[in-house]
Amino acid sequence: METIDNIKDEDVEPSLLKELPLSFVKGNLFLPLRRQDNELLAAVADNRGVLALRDVARTHNLKPHPVQAPKGIILDAINRIYRQASSASDVMGEIKGEDLSMVATEFESPRDLMELTEEAPIIRLLNALLMEAVKERASDIHIEPYEKSLDVRFRVDGVLHKVLSPPKIIQDALISRIKIIAGMDIAEKRLPQDGRIRLLIGGKDIDIRVSIIPTALGERAVLRLLDRQMGVLSLEMIGLGGSTLNTFRDFLSRPNGIILVTGPTGSGKTTTLYASLLRLNTEERNIITVEDPVEYQLKGIGQIQVNPKIGLTFASGLRAILRQDPDVMMVGEVRDLETAEIAVHASLTGHLVLSTLHTNDAPGALTRLIDMGIEPFLVASSLIGVLAQRLVRVICPHCKESYKPSEVEKSYILNSSLITHNSSLSLHRGKGCDKCLGKGYLGRTGIFELLEITTEIRSMIVERKDAQSIRTAAIANGFKTLRNDGIEKVINGITTIEEVLRVTQNDSNG
Repeated sequence: METIDNIKDEDVEPSLLKELPLSFVKGNLFLPLRRQDNELLAAVADNRGVLALRDVARTHNLKPHPVQAPKGIILDAINRIYRQASSASDVMGEIKGEDLSMVATEFESPRDLMELTEEAPIIRLLNALLMEAVKERASDIHIEPYEKSLDVRFRVDGVLHKVLSPPKIIQDALISRIKIIAGMDIAEKRLPQDGRIRLLIGGKDIDIRVSIIPTALGERAVLRLLDRQMGVLSLEMIGLGGSTLNTFRDFLSRPNGIILVTGPTGSGKTTTLYASLLRLNTEERNIITVEDPVEYQLKGIGQIQVNPKIGLTFASGLRAILRQDPDVMMVGEVRDLETAEIAVHASLTGHLVLSTLHTNDAPGALTRLIDMGIEPFLVASSLIGVLAQRLVRVICPHCKESYKPSEVEKSYILNSSLITHNSSLSLHRGKGCDKCLGKGYLGRTGIFELLEITTEIRSMIVERKDAQSIRTAAIANGFKTLRNDGIEKVINGITTIEEVLRVTQNDSNG
């Protein structure tokens, strides 16, 4: 029997798969490839696949032609190809006239969603939406009710776009279906609810956080998708580099003090904290975290999830951690004075503390702690540094092209002082292709500004100087702003001017 070690999408004839359930091809580890000279060519892993091939070939009046392939190669190809065949819009035509009460059926987890092809239309619609979201690498699904319509939008690389407008009549049934699989109260429609779903989607282990709120026009749902198999990224992978990376590594090597990561919601702060913990995680260190929620399980690290209903807050969790002999502590967010005071106390008694704060830039974090009620001398003595960040979309490598920048674009680059001449300056952009769904961007990376608490900055904190004064002093000593870090990534062909301006337009002095 001949062998192959790779199966490409173009090797597979789609019409052969239409009548074959995913569970059948997966269970028998075989994948029909194509018709060839009165034969049915198929990849098989063992005798089960050979027997299944004989049955399928017989129904098409063809001779079986098995080709040996590794089990992993066949499974990857099956998941990839069947995922491409699923579409939420294909299901929409079957919704009308169906009995929507079928939505109340119990859900079995964690069956692979791609195997549930013969369920009620409303269930298949939600399954198709989830599969399409994974296919498009969406981080969130928004289901939004309006007076006469229902919109479904995906957030891909930080930007929302509409994918579907189902009929308004299915709104209640769709929301009820989500509530059932998320373990929520299906009868409660007046109060906000939170839930969680864990599913297999095309072989990927996906964790989904669900939030449902009541609005005047019906309940609105947002589903956040987390791919558990992606794991935690390293500091280099999130976009840190050069002197910023080296300085931040130096901060992490300190035995005690506070390191803060700042930025708005959705700017990647938690990812940066996880990347930091990944670097710190050794057998010699005891690391404990308090999070809301725990997004990824980290081996070798104790993780506590806050639960305000029973009194487990960031502050009470942090206080409990101090009795667990930790070396490194991570608190998801400094939200109030009590949490800030415990973090400062922990840093001054020999612990390294990592946390986040919602401020627009790094200097703003210093004044925010003082505004919370922490004494300036305590902020100055406990803080090591502050990393502010944003996420920008990365130019798609498959359709990347160079071009001559406009005068306006040149002015932004020259103002950054990163280059002094523009005679041969060329930038890059994405034309749009199948790989990036015509967007010109594929994936995201971070832009950063890192403020080190030097002797001069410490004095300014004690003197209660404002954030703008601290920022001006830091820039005079070589502090690289968010915008300048972004412009540097533009010059290096990673992102575009438009992206950098989109996320830094409200930042003063860069």
